[in-house]
Amino acid sequence: MDVLRPPLIRIGGRVYRKNLIQEQAFPHEEEEEFYAGPGDCTDESGDAFVVEETERGFQCRVEVPSPLYKYIIGKKGETKKRLETETRTSISIPKPGVEGEIVITGQHRSGVVSARTRIDVLLDSFRKKQPFTHFLSFALNQPAIQEKFLQFKEQVLEKCSKDHGVSSSLFQNPAKLHLTLGTLVLLNEQEIQKACDLLQRCKEDFVDQITGGQPLTVEVAGVEYMNDDPTMTDVLYAKVHMKDGSDRLQMVADQLVERFVASGLMLKEWDRVKLHATVMNTLFRKDPTEERNNTMTGKSSFKERESFNGQNILKLFENFYFGEVQLDSVRLSQRFSSDASGYYATSGQL
Repeated sequence: MDVLRPPLIRIGGRVYRKNLIQEQAFPHEEEEEFYAGPGDCTDESGDAFVVEETERGFQCRVEVPSPLYKYIIGKKGETKKRLETETRTSISIPKPGVEGEIVITGQHRSGVVSARTRIDVLLDSFRKKQPFTHFLSFALNQPAIQEKFLQFKEQVLEKCSKDHGVSSSLFQNPAKLHLTLGTLVLLNEQEIQKACDLLQRCKEDFVDQITGGQPLTVEVAGVEYMNDDPTMTDVLYAKVHMKDGSDRLQMVADQLVERFVASGLMLKEWDRVKLHATVMNTLFRKDPTEERNNTMTGKSSFKERESFNGQNILKLFENFYFGEVQLDSVRLSQRFSSDASGYYATSGQL
């Protein structure tokens, strides 16, 4: 990081500088942390949140999921102490694991506002480091699709098993075949409910209008790879498109993501949603639960991935037809879970 030109972060219409601090990181966290110190906020008017006047001064409440408390407390309470000292406030944080509000109190409104804005910056930074917990999806695990997928797997292993890196452990669980629209970090029941409520509003605001209230008929056909070198493939996916040739599925996907990004529940990654269904992934190679274990501990398995040579698969199965399916609901799916059908557990759907 260039200390003379630190990156800027936008939160609630305000802009903050991201400064490097020398502080020992928590276990499993990256070494780089940042702290919004005095003068780092370009606007501390407090218009973006409520500051109440009390008999003893001023007070502001912040809704924070319990897994993020430790980032406000810091090692041995150092971050919290520094915040309180520099802003001349008192910061009350619920006990670990107990959902509640962080309460900032102080004799001066400016101090309370300063503490709140700095907490917002800290939370925004560390939330982005959390592994995603949920994702918006269309299920593609209908029996006919699963049957064709198993045929695809059998034929690939029959014809391409001698190609570098190709093995049966690379293939997706047929019961979990899906189309991902976007990922979310939802850290408590309140955030999950917020996402469910937003999903229902999306249905009323534009999904029913685009779909006419009817299921979307799509075809799953052809395979493609994610990176630019087919001899070093990590993800192979099946392509998904509307049977009638329209762009209605793309419209629903893009507008859902746009709405979730605007709400702060999702980070914007691409201009358009890439409509794809993963069929082979090197994350699955050693053990289907490997991704779960690495992600739950906050560690990336990217360096451990062994790519495979997908050239022959792409040549032989370029136009493989997986089938036709009716998409009738968008689901808020929970990562690393299963329901009675074998698909991901659903927290909500439209």
